[in-house]
Amino acid sequence: MYCAKCGTQISESTRFCPACGSGINQAFQTVPQPAGLRGFSPRINDPASAKYIKNSNRWAAIFSMILAVAAVAGFYIAGEMGVEDMSNPQSLYIGLGIGGMFLVIALFQILGRKRSKTWDDTVEDKKIKKKTKRHDYGDGNVQYEDYLEYSVIIRSDQGKRHTIKSQNSDTLYNYYQIGDRVRHHAGLNSYEKYDKTGDKFIPCNACGTLCDISEDTCFRCKCPLLK
Repeated sequence: MYCAKCGTQISESTRFCPACGSGINQAFQTVPQPAGLRGFSPRINDPASAKYIKNSNRWAAIFSMILAVAAVAGFYIAGEMGVEDMSNPQSLYIGLGIGGMFLVIALFQILGRKRSKTWDDTVEDKKIKKKTKRHDYGDGNVQYEDYLEYSVIIRSDQGKRHTIKSQNSDTLYNYYQIGDRVRHHAGLNSYEKYDKTGDKFIPCNACGTLCDISEDTCFRCKCPLLK
């Protein structure tokens, strides 16, 4: 059973849509209405998307704690063994500083997802730049690598610019066209294109995996594709 107003799947015993609050008499039907490929998809309200965001925050916290513990333990052991003339407690303090840095980075990532907002934008411009990356391997061994940077410049309706960048991959560069209307989704921090007609693939707004336009869910993370 689906909400006719926002498209959220609900059980037959539900009287009000948990996503938009519409009553059963006005909002529910037994057959889902196809969203088509033009328009912003109501499937963003699917519980799977919220679950993905929650799991991302949880794993970011767990991974940062593991790195923090490893840094503290590693530098403490190095200090006890006198590796590279290190000694405790100075070595331990270095480990605590690095471990704290990992925790702060994870905290900012989680807060960034929670504080992000949904807004509508328009693709304003696209650019390709040739750049060079410097690799310093030590002992005077320096190598340079040329690469192409693909940029899609998006301007929000409030006038703020945002840029999608990728190195040596023109997939998203070709996916978006100047003038396309797009929507930035809070939490996921990804963009959905308004008009998907004619597209052969669609990026998963949760994990970014490219999926065939005929699929309903992402084969990697199982989140609903926004179409």
